[in-house]
Amino acid sequence: MFVVTVTYTAPLDEVDRWRPAHGDWLNQLISRQLLLVAGRQVPLVGGVYLAPRMPTEELDRLLATDPYVLNGVATHSVVEFTPLLVAAGLEDLKSQE
Repeated sequence: MFVVTVTYTAPLDEVDRWRPAHGDWLNQLISRQLLLVAGRQVPLVGGVYLAPRMPTEELDRLLATDPYVLNGVATHSVVEFTPLLVAAGLEDLKSQE
């Protein structure tokens, strides 16, 4: 599983220009369960995604299609982790290793 942090590299008015396309991109990935959670950081300096287990190269390819990245207004940072403890109802997220 992966935690992805998004960091804006441009002023918010430039980021906002690409927000609709970015939202559509997120909705498509979430509908396909290629992302599980997406939200804004507080304060608004970027975002955070939770992505399921997949080959790292696949995640890199997906993130490279983010309109924010394509338009040079944000970068991604990825941390891979193995979920061992999960809350009730989230057992499907637990590592099977």
